[in-house]
Amino acid sequence: MYWVTPRHLAGDDDALAERIDGTLSDLGWRMWPTARHTLLYVSPDGLCGAEWVLAAYPFELGGLPVAWQLSGRPHAASVMTAWNAYFTAGVPYEALADLLVEIDSRKTPAADFDGPETVLSALSAHGWLRDVDRPRTTATDPGFSCSVSLEMVPPFIEDADPRPDLVGWQTWAEPLLGAPYLWCASFSASVPHDLVAAFASSLASPAPVPRRTVPEGAEGRLTVVRRS
Repeated sequence: MYWVTPRHLAGDDDALAERIDGTLSDLGWRMWPTARHTLLYVSPDGLCGAEWVLAAYPFELGGLPVAWQLSGRPHAASVMTAWNAYFTAGVPYEALADLLVEIDSRKTPAADFDGPETVLSALSAHGWLRDVDRPRTTATDPGFSCSVSLEMVPPFIEDADPRPDLVGWQTWAEPLLGAPYLWCASFSASVPHDLVAAFASSLASPAPVPRRTVPEGAEGRLTVVRRS
């Protein structure tokens, strides 16, 4: 077992499904399999959903298959979700788990109370750098291998707001310029900024994380803090 930093390059240890399943089970979310061979979890209040969709292979982000889709709705009886967030395989499970805990704690997970600055402030608190040209929308880790940016929403990202040309938070890890992405995440335009901030803060945390394996291509960018 290795304890490594930085978190955003640590990968998911090939345990993304199991780790998030454990988090959701601890939160009391109900789960059942679907006809698409996915696993659907619903929060106790019925306002939030999390679905393991890797088997269905819905689409890709940055050339990687989407593995988890999260959603929130204003009312339990609402047919349409207010927002969706998508995460590929390889995303550090700690950041996704912390996001789910934050979502679960919210009485109104579809309401947006803060602006984009809350996301950037969360990253700045951990030493991430604001982009010189886009200081109000983009931040990068000090090693320039991971970015969180308010960008045009990619295709297939679903949101209750039907307007075109919407922007939402996008984040990705790229160990070296031009190298394949380790993971990508996409938040639709209506995802509350404070929820994105919870993911970003966990992603940027300097605390080492345990891994049995590390992603190919990230070995030279990771620091092993200790072995156990």
